[in-house]
Amino acid sequence: MNIELRQLRYFATVAEELHFGRAARRLHMTQPPLSQTIMALEEMLGAPLFERNRRGVALTAAGEALLPEARRLLEQSAGLAELVQRAATGASGRLSLAFVSSADYSVLPPTLRAYRAEYPQVEITLKEATSDLQLDDLLEGRVDAGLLIPPLPDRARQELDYLPVLREPLVLAAPAGLPALARAKAADLRKLAGIPLIIFPRHISPGLYDAILSVFRETGITAEVGQEAIQMQTIVSLVSAGMGLALVPQSVSNLRRPGVEYLPLVQNTPLVETGLAWRRDNASPVLRGFLELMRKRI
Repeated sequence: MNIELRQLRYFATVAEELHFGRAARRLHMTQPPLSQTIMALEEMLGAPLFERNRRGVALTAAGEALLPEARRLLEQSAGLAELVQRAATGASGRLSLAFVSSADYSVLPPTLRAYRAEYPQVEITLKEATSDLQLDDLLEGRVDAGLLIPPLPDRARQELDYLPVLREPLVLAAPAGLPALARAKAADLRKLAGIPLIIFPRHISPGLYDAILSVFRETGITAEVGQEAIQMQTIVSLVSAGMGLALVPQSVSNLRRPGVEYLPLVQNTPLVETGLAWRRDNASPVLRGFLELMRKRI
């Protein structure tokens, strides 16, 4: 049984007018084809929808039952065009976004606020992941975009596009109360030699790892790695516990922990970059809208 929306629209109009002539005029048609359409619908449904007599037209019990459902279907169909247009322009749909933990203290919150304000009907799925895991997710199409720390390996550059979003220096995260940092406005790593370094494994983010060790190398100090952790929150918590010191992107200083002191470094540090990566062949209108917003905010 295939009921057409046209049949339901004709039925609802007659039900509202309770007069075939007035309903035909409202539908900009003549009465005979309207009557034929209603009769065909009744035959299809196997029950009369209207009582017809000399006094006029009235809904049967079957017609009363059908009317609210017909109106609901007609209302839903009227919204289909708008639904399709919203999806085609990226105004609705789903965006899956991965991010490194440091982005949670810098670019992620204001970006999400701006995006939600402009695209309130888009469902956003967030996934915190290290840069290496994000690359796998992006290449396999499990996420639409990722805020990560470059560089991208050769295999990823062949399939991914990349947009630099933020560049920031490294700062020191140290246990509060170190005598070498008493009243210091900037930290000199040479005065902290021998204190273990807390860092993440190199394979997680080789660019950031190498940037951190380059600061020690340029200062003439050998970094003594004491602990490894894969999340910035864990690294800062280990600093809070007095397990060592860490060099972190400046935005991580927004992560407050008791017993942790953040200071700029006397030494020059390379700028650590955070950027957005996405599959070059991803044609999602939702992703396109997100990229346009990111480019405006840079």
